[in-house]
Amino acid sequence: MSKQKSDYTFWTKYKKFAGNEIMLYIIMVIGIILGIVIVSYFR
Repeated sequence: MSKQKSDYTFWTKYKKFAGNEIMLYIIMVIGIILGIVIVSYFR
């Protein structure tokens, strides 16, 4: 029983961390695309 509980907390923590990491990657990709658009626009 205690092992299942530890797995549950581990997976909830991992999902939260993965969600934050996905958001971080999405923000990075948007920033890179915006940077390319701005640089190409001003050239």
